[in-house]
Amino acid sequence: MVCAARETVLKKDMASTAEILAQYSKPGDLFQKLEKNQVRCLACGHRCPIHEGKSGVCKVRFNREGVLQVPFGYVSGMQCDPIEKKPFFHVRPGSPALSFGMLGCNFHCGFCQNWITSQVLRDPKSVPYLSPATPGALIQAARREGAEIVVSTYNEPMISVEWSVAVFRQAKAAGLLTAYVSNGYATPEALEYLVPWVDLFKVDLKCFDDKQYRRLGGRLQPVLETIKGLYKAGTWIEIVTLLVPGFNDSTEDLSRLTKFISTVSPDIPWHVTAFHRNYRMTDSSDTTPEDLLHAVEIGRNNGLRYIYTGNLPGNTGDMENTRCPDCGELLVERIGYRVLGFNLTPEGECPSCKAVIPGRWASSK
Repeated sequence: MVCAARETVLKKDMASTAEILAQYSKPGDLFQKLEKNQVRCLACGHRCPIHEGKSGVCKVRFNREGVLQVPFGYVSGMQCDPIEKKPFFHVRPGSPALSFGMLGCNFHCGFCQNWITSQVLRDPKSVPYLSPATPGALIQAARREGAEIVVSTYNEPMISVEWSVAVFRQAKAAGLLTAYVSNGYATPEALEYLVPWVDLFKVDLKCFDDKQYRRLGGRLQPVLETIKGLYKAGTWIEIVTLLVPGFNDSTEDLSRLTKFISTVSPDIPWHVTAFHRNYRMTDSSDTTPEDLLHAVEIGRNNGLRYIYTGNLPGNTGDMENTRCPDCGELLVERIGYRVLGFNLTPEGECPSCKAVIPGRWASSK
């Protein structure tokens, strides 16, 4: 399913695109007023101070007459996919999830898979699309498609967190789960605002080197604080690392990264996924199955109990499946985004040894 009645934004230049996006905005909730009509945005780790008439790092949250305006009332894409595509592997295997996204990002990753939408006001090659939408219309679409989960994704959802919460309020009233697919570059204030309305949170932990994070447009520490904050709040977390040769694949970096996850909880699923040359990073080699399996070994040595490989379906042996870490019983069999077998009890236990497998297993397909 794609977004109906899509409106194409014909970009003559970035200024005209910004003007169009400004029409799909409203006063935000997450900001502080400063002197001389300045505001400070609190949605992400940049904490941008924004002068009147200017925007933050993300380019889509801007100051109009001393009030922060934020994205609202549109989607740039909408699709119903299996929850495994997000990826969440410990949440209702095989269940349909309605994904929706907006435009813009607070990072500028050279390997971005969704740069057409995320870099809309930075890269002149980006050709944005949007369609007017309401929270109610999105939930109607989710119910029509039989979706059990509504997911804010495609671009960075922290920069449109007010829109996400508006959608999630109606999703939860309709009995649906809600999920975020994010780079995790949040603030405590934004998490306090969001956490009551979100059930699942996928965080991209891109590396464990602050210098490398700054190349992408952010810092490491706010992402680590987001992961710890979400876990403390009881939100279900899965973490993804896109393994980019020469960027984040050193044994030292992977060891520090997986040790950190394990100290938060060894039960947090870690997805290590293959990079394919894309966007502005075409000089790196593609990730091989051997690269992924090397990362898996490091993660296991550091105590992680649930590790999965991605983007090379069928090429990494058993690493797309969920097994009981206590007895080795095959619990969920997968290839790519397809679930081939499900062998958990209704209570989320291993049928062989009765070990409790952490996750949100209430329903499976």
